[in-house]
Amino acid sequence: MPIYDLDGFDTTASTVGELHARGRRVICYVSVGAWEDWRSDADEFPSSILGNPNGWPGERWLDIRRIDLLAPIIEARFDLCADKGFDAVEPDNIDGYVNETGFPLTAEDQLVYNRWLANIAHERGLSIALKNDVDQVGELVDVFDFAINEECARYGECGLLLPFVRAGKAVLHVEYDLSPAEFCPVTAPLGFSSMAKDRDLSAWRQPC
Repeated sequence: MPIYDLDGFDTTASTVGELHARGRRVICYVSVGAWEDWRSDADEFPSSILGNPNGWPGERWLDIRRIDLLAPIIEARFDLCADKGFDAVEPDNIDGYVNETGFPLTAEDQLVYNRWLANIAHERGLSIALKNDVDQVGELVDVFDFAINEECARYGECGLLLPFVRAGKAVLHVEYDLSPAEFCPVTAPLGFSSMAKDRDLSAWRQPC
């Protein structure tokens, strides 16, 4: 079944409904591990949980240990996805523990946070993707419904996602700098749904 992955804030409920009418499933993109200064709820994040820039303009890592402070904001974002009729959520920036966030995040902190994300998604009837975070696939495959990965072929990490395939769960994979001729021979035998896209995430794509 064709799938669209669209921004949760910028996509309207009518667009989601139109895609459903065409037989498409629709995934709701929201960042849950980084603050974005242009979002309508940006002022709701306490300054105490804003960390280092994450490399993208206007974004800063979040202190995911403070679920008590993040819960009302992130739950509202998942409510937005559910209210617009999305089928699933793509929570981005859920691997802060392996980055220079400005906080002493541990692997266990990340597991606690990511499992909490899976729970609040399922409470709202949403499927949820494990976005990247390949080193914790073994601990999280049972609570996440599918995987979304960027550039596992480029970094030689695709094998780490096989637990999803073995569990009968989809792996949606994208490469930005490699051509399909380079990565499809790697990912097609693994059972991934792979495509090339540009980093601007325009409509252009080239699937295997």
